Amino acid sequence: MTQTLAFAYAGLTALPVLMHLANAAGAPLGRLTVGGRFPGCLPPAWRVLALVQAALLCTMAGAVLARAGIGPLPVAVLFWPAVVLTLLSLVANAASPSRPERLLWTPVLFLMAAAALGVGFL
Repeated sequence: MTQTLAFAYAGLTALPVLMHLANAAGAPLGRLTVGGRFPGCLPPAWRVLALVQAALLCTMAGAVLARAGIGPLPVAVLFWPAVVLTLLSLVANAASPSRPERLLWTPVLFLMAAAALGVGFL
């Protein structure tokens, strides 16, 4: 069960990672991130931050997988910080002034948080 939840977390994480990579490449998806501050393409500095966010999300997924016994064990020390960041992201997205961002990412992050907490407590 723990491994299934970890794979669910990693699979769900792929969604915002792909969105951040698309934003970094110049896709007009700015309304789905940073509170919808940039309705079209992100400015260059924010595109770099989108890459950083994608890398952070990949690391978080790796930590959850490692906690479930999948992947390199040293990354498992990042599990609880990954859970905290997931929960903070859930709160931030639920409070976003951007309706599209709220509607898309709040359910995804809720499921990610539930899966991560399942990995942590099962």
